[in-house]
Amino acid sequence: MSGPTKGTFRSLSSFNYRVWACGAFVSNVGTWMQRTAQDWIVLTQLTHHNATAVGVVMALQFGPQVLLLPLTGFAADHLDRRKLLITQAAMGALALGLGILTAAGLIRLWHVYVFAFLLGCVTAFDSPTRQSFVSELVGEADLSNAVGLNSTSFNAARMIGPAIAGVLISAVDCGWVFLINAASFVAVLCSLSLLRVTELHRDARAVRKRGSLIEGFRYVWKRPDLKAIFLMLFLIGTFGINFPIFISTMSVTVFHAEASLYGLLTSTMAIGSVAGALLAARRERPDMTPLIAGAAVFGVGLAIAAIMPNYWLFGLALIVIGVSAQTFTTSTNSLVQLSTEPAMRGRVLAILLAVVFGGTPIGAPVVGWVADRFGPRWALGIGAASGFAAAIVGIYYLAKYRHLRVCLDAGRLRFTVDEGSLVAR
Repeated sequence: MSGPTKGTFRSLSSFNYRVWACGAFVSNVGTWMQRTAQDWIVLTQLTHHNATAVGVVMALQFGPQVLLLPLTGFAADHLDRRKLLITQAAMGALALGLGILTAAGLIRLWHVYVFAFLLGCVTAFDSPTRQSFVSELVGEADLSNAVGLNSTSFNAARMIGPAIAGVLISAVDCGWVFLINAASFVAVLCSLSLLRVTELHRDARAVRKRGSLIEGFRYVWKRPDLKAIFLMLFLIGTFGINFPIFISTMSVTVFHAEASLYGLLTSTMAIGSVAGALLAARRERPDMTPLIAGAAVFGVGLAIAAIMPNYWLFGLALIVIGVSAQTFTTSTNSLVQLSTEPAMRGRVLAILLAVVFGGTPIGAPVVGWVADRFGPRWALGIGAASGFAAAIVGIYYLAKYRHLRVCLDAGRLRFTVDEGSLVAR
């Protein structure tokens, strides 16, 4: 292999990571198929192009990230992460139930609401555990690379899943899409069973004691870099990462596209997302610079998408949005994991996910209402504003803390900020 290629895909040299990545990719394809079918059925079959209903589904699906935060962070830091990932089986069971109801013609809007909320509850435990489990597969040295490759896999599935879903929706029914997603979870469960347990890089487990979640918040509060990152995430996660609303409403109400073309648009954005994830995977040590650049370009991309006159130019703008959004989110994940003590990692990641998805119950209904009331282009404008606001937060942090000196001394984690860059030491 050439130098650059070896550097980009170096985590695949680990047997455990290869096995996990294969199972996760199959499951991710199914997940994106279900997301596409779920948004389509709500927007076109269960309502009359009601973007607010899509926003409510998103709110119910991501709200539990905040509601269950005291439990999810504790579980990720204190329990066996590999065993805790039995959550994947529960997610498959929910997809199966939704598929049976839809295929039988019994599905109603309130059913989708209930399944979205239950899926959100399971995902609240699954996400921080799954993301922190990556460090056990590859170790600290390749953690940033593994996070980037995970995002690449997730977004490669994003190219395939929606396109397949669009074809299946047109040819058969949304119910079959949900059933296929249920079957896809078998792959990730098999990969978990095939892992070489003796080769896992076990992190130091946190000591069980009262107030462990409060300790996680105190840890974040004492870190100006984490506070800035989390505020940037909140702004973009609340008002910017509402792609199901943006793409579905532009497809249906502006471009009057069919299900297959709607799926193709979602896949088109994933082309940019894969490119952004690969760029992040090549980076040895993430810093604050790509976060600010990603947020700014994200805002520009959404602003351009809002004024695109036709389907194809809108799709090109989505590629730019995909690159910037993935650069921002993947770099954020890597930076937070690498700069957090292993014993605190699960709780900090749970807080991070709560920040990202906790704003969805606020932002998604608001963005959906704007799309219904003023049109999808104005909803995209709100997303663009969130990207610009996040970039301003990052610039303010660098301006204020550029001379902050932090290092590892006597077991205490510190950082160095040098000319606008945050470098994990």
